[in-house]
Amino acid sequence: MGDQFRIRELSATPQIDLPSDTEHPGRVAGPCVFVLFGAAGDLTKRKLAPALFNLAKARLLSDNFAVIGVSVDDLSLEDFRRQVSSFLPAGPDSTRALEWFQTRLFYERGDFADPNTFAKLRERLAAIDTEQHTEGNYLFYLATAPRFFSQIVQQLGAAALSRQENGRWRRVVIEKPFGHDLESAQALNRDIKSVLQENQIYRIDHYLGKETVQNIMVFRFDNAIFEPIWNRRYIDHVQITNAETVGVEQRGGYFDTAGTLRDMVPNHVMQLLSLTAMESPVSFQADAVRNEQAKVLHSIQPLSSDDVLQRSVRGQYGPGVMDGKNVSAYRAEPGVAAESRTETFVALKLNIDNWRWAGVPFYFRTGKRLTQRHTEIAIQFKRTPFELFRNAPLHKLHTNTLVIQVQPVEAISLSFGAKIPGPLLRVGSVDMSFEYSRYFGADAYTGYEVLLYDCMIGDATLFQRADMVEAGWRVVDPVMDVWRVLPPRKFPNYASGSWGPVEADQLLQLDGRQWRRIEP
Repeated sequence: MGDQFRIRELSATPQIDLPSDTEHPGRVAGPCVFVLFGAAGDLTKRKLAPALFNLAKARLLSDNFAVIGVSVDDLSLEDFRRQVSSFLPAGPDSTRALEWFQTRLFYERGDFADPNTFAKLRERLAAIDTEQHTEGNYLFYLATAPRFFSQIVQQLGAAALSRQENGRWRRVVIEKPFGHDLESAQALNRDIKSVLQENQIYRIDHYLGKETVQNIMVFRFDNAIFEPIWNRRYIDHVQITNAETVGVEQRGGYFDTAGTLRDMVPNHVMQLLSLTAMESPVSFQADAVRNEQAKVLHSIQPLSSDDVLQRSVRGQYGPGVMDGKNVSAYRAEPGVAAESRTETFVALKLNIDNWRWAGVPFYFRTGKRLTQRHTEIAIQFKRTPFELFRNAPLHKLHTNTLVIQVQPVEAISLSFGAKIPGPLLRVGSVDMSFEYSRYFGADAYTGYEVLLYDCMIGDATLFQRADMVEAGWRVVDPVMDVWRVLPPRKFPNYASGSWGPVEADQLLQLDGRQWRRIEP
């Protein structure tokens, strides 16, 4: 393609050349049509449209690229283009890219349950293939309610839109939640795999689009100083924290039927845990990486009913004060039942039964309306076998902690002991830290860019496989079973703006440990 990012459009539209003052940063995705089901929804507005536009500005999309939005909303083509454009950042450096992007937006109104919708879609795709030279490659993105997932895939199969032949690929991206328990996840896997091959299915988790999450593997396997100590001999325990300051906002109707356990643990938390605990893959090929992640998930010690009572904590936020403003309780949110028993906070202690992690507990907590928005993985190393400087003035027993921070700041830090300057031997704890934005520069990315790009080039490394999804639900199902039988004793049990219920602190205190203090 050379240095020029030359654009071909339908015959009725002009050619546009995007700026080419720098070389392409990497492999350009091949020709394809991005078919977006649920195109008028919130996910399109907040994440998908900006992510595609960022890829266009980075010149990682093919000249022969198009987007077809599919939705029940009665929109004209001009309405859809205007609506999508309103989601995108404006500015002099974006003008030409925006013009290029707008001319590649198309819209098809239709009901997902109506076969005629897919017949019309097939005709539109054929026309775009001819006029836009997209070569019959289609990426179908299901940004819809979960109840439509199986239905849309079945309709794609019936309309012969899922068939791969003559070098043409067809891929389907499915958002979470992937099922609501193990049985439903297995049923959904059966339904979509009756139409699609596993290599056509991309189960997406936007957390894996975070640079720091992807960097876990680089950090571990490309640095000789860390991998030798990444095991039970040197690590005391691991903490995973995913804290949100927001409540359920306008998702009360959905969230009250799901809860934090279903919403966060089988996907986000299991992905972070598996990347942290996995063995080195034989290569960075998709299945090699996912094989090792799956082994970890299958090695998580099953929780008995007694284990659930001792190793799990659930909470629901009450009223409180955040940023100097009074906020309401979960039960006062729109769409939430007045006596709801749905949890907005979960803490769990898990053990991994394998050689590397035997005896090393993995603690995690995730919840809404907590003190600050923060996601991190904290690796707590063991104390030295002999406290040589225990009699030094001001000395406090400390351990080395490696913190991989995912959001809102993407960073890595390591704490260790050092001598405090002065004539006396005094030992203090210092941090050696690195922030992505300060070192590499800040980019306004949504986290979806790398995932959408990987879908287009056929790299499934950062996407869950069927067995990984089901393994995550096998961890969660026993907890849900016990919680269903035993209603919570006292909800709400933590104030908005706190770090969750006191029982979450006690979960670690019973083991002689405590949650890492997270500073604002």
